[in-house]
Amino acid sequence: MGFFGTIKDETKRNFIARADEAKGEIVYKYPEKNIRMLTQLTVDADEVALFVKDGKVEGKLGPGRHQLDTSNIPFLSRLLEGFTGGNLFIAEVFFVSTREFTGLKFGGPIGDVRDPETGLGIGTMVYGDFSIRVTEPEKLVVGLVGMGRTGNADFVGWFKNQVLKVTRDRIAELLVKKRWPLLDVTSGAYTEEIETEVIAGLKPHVDSYGMTVVRMGNFHVSIKEEDEATLKKLSKDVAYSRLAGGFQQYAQGQAMLGASEGMAKGGGGSDGALQGMGMGMGFGMAQMFSNQQQQNQQQQHPQNQQQQPPPAAAPAADTRSPAQRLKEIKELKDAGVLSDEEYNAKRAELMKLL
Repeated sequence: MGFFGTIKDETKRNFIARADEAKGEIVYKYPEKNIRMLTQLTVDADEVALFVKDGKVEGKLGPGRHQLDTSNIPFLSRLLEGFTGGNLFIAEVFFVSTREFTGLKFGGPIGDVRDPETGLGIGTMVYGDFSIRVTEPEKLVVGLVGMGRTGNADFVGWFKNQVLKVTRDRIAELLVKKRWPLLDVTSGAYTEEIETEVIAGLKPHVDSYGMTVVRMGNFHVSIKEEDEATLKKLSKDVAYSRLAGGFQQYAQGQAMLGASEGMAKGGGGSDGALQGMGMGMGFGMAQMFSNQQQQNQQQQHPQNQQQQPPPAAAPAADTRSPAQRLKEIKELKDAGVLSDEEYNAKRAELMKLL
């Protein structure tokens, strides 16, 4: 190293500030521990400088330019080394930004989550971003020193893991307690509620480090495309079975509807009549078969009828008008249960009954 290089390094040692390449970091640790008396220290407007020795914060300086002298900064006297004749003190200097940091991205697997509507366990992912702010710099620095994570990258990585852990636990808990259908969650219907719960869940984890999560954004819960298609199919079956009065009636109605469509395609003068049966006719015939099955069971076991109270009256045949059914399938389409193609096909069938 040349003479001028030595002078440049010595000049640097007389001035301490956050490095330019570290302006966007939450925590910056000054690389030198041996600091000369009367050194000039510059603290930016949105940060503080902390002096740490043996894991303890000995003092703090706010924004501005400070001359490090025990005569105007009394806590520096606790950092002086006697063997230097009072010309040198030893400490770690941390610059901690107090502004809000936005756009910190996180994401990862939640794991298998049981959908309350279908009972299926579905692999789920979550991703998004969040913003944080340091509220108590002393707590943050002591916590980082205690964890051995004094670098900004180590700290941010650890914090993202905390956000993902709490998010994963809260989403699984909400699905169980609230019984939210997983398709509604992935559509974003409950994003605001989930974000509020996650921020509240993070508070006890980050308070001890003098941090706060200000807000979350671009929050999204996702599943695989094939799992989404499976859930939509099962959700549609569940909705149809409710409209038909039960799964057995729904299955029978689907069978009758398929038979009528097959006969119509076979030709003959009855094409229009068969095609006009539609979804409602299929469900009505299914209910007729259900009633007949109950009557057969009563005839086979007459002694049970004498010992047991008479069964409840069988449900009446489907009396809903085509207009009512049109309204119901429109609601199913709006809820995402029916695709556009399915809705248009059912609507065409019902329009023929008007």
